[in-house]
Amino acid sequence: MIVATAGHIDHGKTLLVRTLTGIDTDRLPEEKARGISIDLGFAYGSPAGGPLVGFVDVPGHERFVRNMVAGVCGIDFALLVVAADDGVMAQTVEHVQILDLLGVARGLAVMTKVDRVEPARRLQVRAEIEALVAGTALQGLDIVEASAVTGEGIEAIGALLRAAAEAMQARWQPGRHFRFAVDRAFSVEGSGTVVTGTVFSGQAAAGDRLLVSPGAVAARVRRLHVHASEVASVRAGQRCAINLANVALGDVDRGDWLVADPIHRPTSRLDVRLRLLPGAHVPGPAARVHLHHGCRDVMARVLPIAGQRLVAGQSTWAQLVVDEPLAALHGDRFILRDSAAGRTLGGGMVLHPFPTVRRRGAERQQMLEVLAAGRAQDVLPGLLQSPGGCDLDQFDRMFNLAPDAAQALREALGVELLGRDPRIGITHDRLTGWERATRDCLAEFHALQPAMPGMRMKDLRDRVAPALPLPAFEALLHGGSLSRAVAVHQGRARLTEHDVAANPADRQLWDAVYPLLRGSAGGISTVLPRARELAQAARVDPRALTEMLHRRRVAGTVHRVGADRFCLRTTLASLGSTAATLAAASPDGSFTVAQFRDAIGTGRGLAIEILECLDRAGATLRVGEVRRMRDDHLQQWAASSEGGAPRAAGPVGAEEVRVELTGDARRASRRI
Repeated sequence: MIVATAGHIDHGKTLLVRTLTGIDTDRLPEEKARGISIDLGFAYGSPAGGPLVGFVDVPGHERFVRNMVAGVCGIDFALLVVAADDGVMAQTVEHVQILDLLGVARGLAVMTKVDRVEPARRLQVRAEIEALVAGTALQGLDIVEASAVTGEGIEAIGALLRAAAEAMQARWQPGRHFRFAVDRAFSVEGSGTVVTGTVFSGQAAAGDRLLVSPGAVAARVRRLHVHASEVASVRAGQRCAINLANVALGDVDRGDWLVADPIHRPTSRLDVRLRLLPGAHVPGPAARVHLHHGCRDVMARVLPIAGQRLVAGQSTWAQLVVDEPLAALHGDRFILRDSAAGRTLGGGMVLHPFPTVRRRGAERQQMLEVLAAGRAQDVLPGLLQSPGGCDLDQFDRMFNLAPDAAQALREALGVELLGRDPRIGITHDRLTGWERATRDCLAEFHALQPAMPGMRMKDLRDRVAPALPLPAFEALLHGGSLSRAVAVHQGRARLTEHDVAANPADRQLWDAVYPLLRGSAGGISTVLPRARELAQAARVDPRALTEMLHRRRVAGTVHRVGADRFCLRTTLASLGSTAATLAAASPDGSFTVAQFRDAIGTGRGLAIEILECLDRAGATLRVGEVRRMRDDHLQQWAASSEGGAPRAAGPVGAEEVRVELTGDARRASRRI
């Protein structure tokens, strides 16, 4: 258990920790000279012989509230100290406000210096403490009257701390990446850089590789210490010291985090639930405030979300825009103080550490309401209902889920996956709804435009699932029940049952020119005729023929070699095989235009057109005056779906013709 003190200056916080642990937390010469705490102090002990407890002693002076906030980052228990002679003072109030804003709900109040006051004063201060914590997370905490001079109450304090430590549920949760808040960094001669702080999640062991975030400095764990003893590993809920290898002292400081690589994603915007304190000054949109997150203090601006207003004493949705990137995750607590760092304004919880500015007000507010549910297992069902589904990679990162934990959660909720980058999660009902809408939309499109080979992918996505990323929508079309129902080619989608050639005029034109494209009739000396040559040989209208060939090109039946020159897919595949054979026969894998021209028996101009088409298709690469086959191309060529006789075009890619290459040539894989 990690305990932090809280309270006004000179109320006896440091003396109380020393009485309980035997350790003086004032380590700076100035602290000893002035008799006050300036920075954080650390101690450990076993109150009343119970579990080992770590203590963070925070300064009580108003000038050092920044250090106090850093000290209560990640604590389990608050030790509120109020001197009986002074009673509740200004910093007592502010410290309790900060503890409440950070969600610290377990604590103990100690009324110190009771040897100096009469019984009536004790009752009066007790009432002040009860009134102070009323309505906060610490309401109803125990109050112990104590004196370091007489020893009164010290045993009771130890017993209550022991009971709290024994009753505390372990913060350790399996399935979380390592995350550690740095509150001190220093160098030890012979060892190098050492950082101290609190482990928020996960575990780490000697030899582990981590990142200093947000700076992205690579680090390796050399040694670990917990309460002055070297240990093999540390886990969530422990304070520890970590000796780092490969990290200079200037590369890490208070406010940084040590994290596992998967959760390193610095952010400059945070969508939050913000609560302003009663009577707090309300910052305007251009006003700059101090944002305390973890142990870091950065300047930020506060922007209301979805038409909300910032009102003192109320909670609202807001976005924090910070001057320096932060390593924040969902559920992190924060504090806001005014620009002069003189007053605490409010605080709250990070809901979305990676918000998008494109999301509209109502949709954004709905998402934040879902994120406010708290735990990953409570939030994910709501996000799956979002118009664009849930980006699972982002979700895993913002909730710090390791792969096994993330997979178990998805399986428990029956999440359907779409795509890889990003991976989108949706419900089964949403998936079947999108599939049904896709089929209906394409059927309507084909009814209205039967001659078109398909609907543009983006237009179809905008009709069916406008909020879904395009790669995920493409994955939708290639998976599930749509994998056989929908064909996709060159950015267009169509129902596989739709026959673009069913248009009587297109079918008549295709029947007339198909033999010419195969080179089996018509008296054309090449199988790559120009459109006007095809029209002349087939005695058809050139404009109508060109429009039909363009529709066939989009459908994937033919290829456009040049401005008005077309060929069958099988023809281009055969020409690609010839180029691959030439490359394989060459010592350096290259060939010239002249060699290709001679191999196919045509003129230089047409040979260049063909090679430029192969370049565009990704099959060949021009290097100076020669060409080479691309490495990722040499596996197998996919040919057309039109088969060996004129007929209506079937599903694109449904029939594949493989062209065997001669010599040492490998097969080509590029689809043309």
